[in-house]
Amino acid sequence: MITYNEKLRVFKLDTKNSSYVIGVFEQNYLLNLYYGAKIPDANLWKNAMRIKSASFSPSNPHFPHENYSVDVLPMEYPCNGSGDFRISALAIKNSDGNTVTDIRYISHKIYKGKPSLAPLPYIYLNNYDEADTLEILTEDKVTGVKVTLFYTVFNEIDAITKSVNVKCGENAVDIERIFSSCIDFPAMDFDFITLYGRHAKERCREQRKLAHGIQGIASKRGVSGHSQNPFAALVRHDGTEEHGDAYGINLIYSGNFEISAECDYSGTTRLIAGINPTDFGWRLESGESFQSPEAVLVYTDKGIGEMSRIFHRLYTHNLIRGKYKYEKRPLLINSWEAAYFNFDTDKLVSFAKEAKSLGIDMLVMDDGWFGKRNDDTNSLGDWFVNEEKLKGGIGELVERVNSIGMKFGIWYEPEMISPDSELFRAHPDWLVHVPNREPSIARNQYVLDVSRADVRDNIFNQMYDVISKHNIEYVKWDFNRNISEAGSALLPKERSKEFFHRFILGTYDLMDRLTKAFPDILFENCSGGGGRFDAGMLCYSPQIWTSDNTDPIERLSIQFGTSMCYPASTMGAHVSACGRTGFGTRGNVALWGTFGYELDPTKLTEDEKIAVREQISEYHKYYDLIHYGGLYRLIDPYFDSFRCAWGFVSSDKSEALFTAVIMRRIESGLFILKLAGLDKDKFYKNESDGEIYSGALLMNSGVNLTNIIRNDGDSVKLHFTAV
Repeated sequence: MITYNEKLRVFKLDTKNSSYVIGVFEQNYLLNLYYGAKIPDANLWKNAMRIKSASFSPSNPHFPHENYSVDVLPMEYPCNGSGDFRISALAIKNSDGNTVTDIRYISHKIYKGKPSLAPLPYIYLNNYDEADTLEILTEDKVTGVKVTLFYTVFNEIDAITKSVNVKCGENAVDIERIFSSCIDFPAMDFDFITLYGRHAKERCREQRKLAHGIQGIASKRGVSGHSQNPFAALVRHDGTEEHGDAYGINLIYSGNFEISAECDYSGTTRLIAGINPTDFGWRLESGESFQSPEAVLVYTDKGIGEMSRIFHRLYTHNLIRGKYKYEKRPLLINSWEAAYFNFDTDKLVSFAKEAKSLGIDMLVMDDGWFGKRNDDTNSLGDWFVNEEKLKGGIGELVERVNSIGMKFGIWYEPEMISPDSELFRAHPDWLVHVPNREPSIARNQYVLDVSRADVRDNIFNQMYDVISKHNIEYVKWDFNRNISEAGSALLPKERSKEFFHRFILGTYDLMDRLTKAFPDILFENCSGGGGRFDAGMLCYSPQIWTSDNTDPIERLSIQFGTSMCYPASTMGAHVSACGRTGFGTRGNVALWGTFGYELDPTKLTEDEKIAVREQISEYHKYYDLIHYGGLYRLIDPYFDSFRCAWGFVSSDKSEALFTAVIMRRIESGLFILKLAGLDKDKFYKNESDGEIYSGALLMNSGVNLTNIIRNDGDSVKLHFTAV
């Protein structure tokens, strides 16, 4: 999968359907020669040569042609201050105080397998034969800094991962910017797709044409955040779900990030992704090294839908870890929207009894069980039971719930602290803060400085003390504010810009310790809904609460956007008491995800109970198809404000489930839905009417839904099996 042509001095990295080519140019500069559909040869040098015609581009005096310049060449990993005036991937401040950085090729290694990037989360291999890795060692001769570029190429999935390691020489240096990936494209005829949002409206698809200059997305909130997601795609202007070049990039990182595209005067595009350099810095002493987060690259010429399916397959099999990677997850009901803070043991047990009669597996007790927590003004950090609310403690509650035949789960917000808490009164210096400034407060809480080992130990021990003593089988891990006045009492001023990255490393460490201590617990991440829905979190929790917005119509755009990169099995989705649509549509939308309930089961009508039992039966019936099948977005609410549709098709094309929703009634009423992903040569039985159709007919002529769903909020599922 990875070869080196010594004569051409060219590396060729091949997945099944794509090629990525790197060349060692004059003076040992590394050039990005090609990324796209698979090609058999690698003699691409003529295509990479670009005569300088920018504004006074400098030339290396040793280049074979005076018009060649790093300012116009397609640099594989461009550096700051050494002649390339475009956006740079690496800037290191040396002992002289300048940030001129210039790395050149030294050597390389090609081997089977893939190295660990721990303590960072990363894509792993199930066996060494899944992928090959290329390490390119480079050096800045002046500073002695060595920079290793890592590339891992998968043989069955059209994906490549990239990361960078910087190792200090004899003299201390400061990293001021370090990106995980850079790609130079010889064109700018792309649309830039990103996922923007806010609380309760996360990951909305935005698509715009690239323009000259720098455009991009970023977070400096301390976490990936609601506003932008660390995913982007470049798609040809004529690209669709099923046709055209699509390049996707996703950062396996939960902290401040940046993904930017720069289009220069010549119509070329540079795409970089990595840690946001704003408020970032990292001091390296002699011999120390720094590892960047991992970036995942996907290319396909089969459109945006296939790009998403490649991400989904990779993340399902090589990112999600632990017991629930493949084991069926418990179907749960969460107490939050049913009770908020107003509950006691008897109320929760009554929920459990009713939920059990409906076929639900687990009761989750949300916020309000600890300290003196009866509202959101206090007790975060005090992870001991509120026995005024839960008489007999958690032990009695868990035993009563278990005796009904229900599993039990619990809510935590480990990285937060309330000013009204025993923990804050004992350790006021443990919150994130900087000297001489009053810390901002949000949602009545501060952020704990989990960059500190003593803080992490305290929280781990408190959580361990509760979880280890009781039969708790699920943990919802929340994070309900972003970071301001970012600083740690333990960091010296020359390392103050290390805080944000150290905070994320601390979070990963805490999650790693807990998931290893309790390997049978299902962890679900949350952050004001979907405010920390990223690939880094998926290494510790196989599912993430997609949004606090459980309205099924609003959920459609959220789930469509999330699916651009993340598989259905990761998307926490529940049926709630929202009355905007009937129970059927609420269930149909939530079925595209982990599925569960967010309501008071004791208030359901008899008709609603019948509907719930039917939905639970369908959850079990379609579980494997939805969790492991290929997703096909048929009608995207980004393009159509009236209707949307999607489907799941098994890998062998023998089974499919399609869902359509009327968001707003259209005047004509005519609704013929063309399916996708089927085998055109197979014949399929429609479970609803018993009719048999060819895959070709279903995909080219479609299914007439005009008289099946017509009004606002109507929906239908269509289940097909090959005959």
